[in-house]
Amino acid sequence: MSAPESWKAAYRELLDTIIRMGYPEEFGKAIAKNLGSEKTMRRMTAYLYAAKPRTAEEIADEMLAIMSDRERWIAKKEAETANARYNEFLNYGFGEGDEDD
Repeated sequence: MSAPESWKAAYRELLDTIIRMGYPEEFGKAIAKNLGSEKTMRRMTAYLYAAKPRTAEEIADEMLAIMSDRERWIAKKEAETANARYNEFLNYGFGEGDEDD
């Protein structure tokens, strides 16, 4: 299965931006691989255009910050889902019938 075209476009844009900034292609590939998702790659590209970081370390630090934000967002969504299921259980029980024996 191939990656969606929008993911490929985000990957290519990030890679091209990093190369235009004077960094090796391998560095760009490592950044893109670690970010992984289209949304995080687009966020990183926007950062590169806006902040114009002067060192590879600044780029790597931002990559780590974006990854951390993504991990927090995923954990939040997982907690919200678990909380919704727990509330459903509290409100409706096991759903096997409400008969009193």
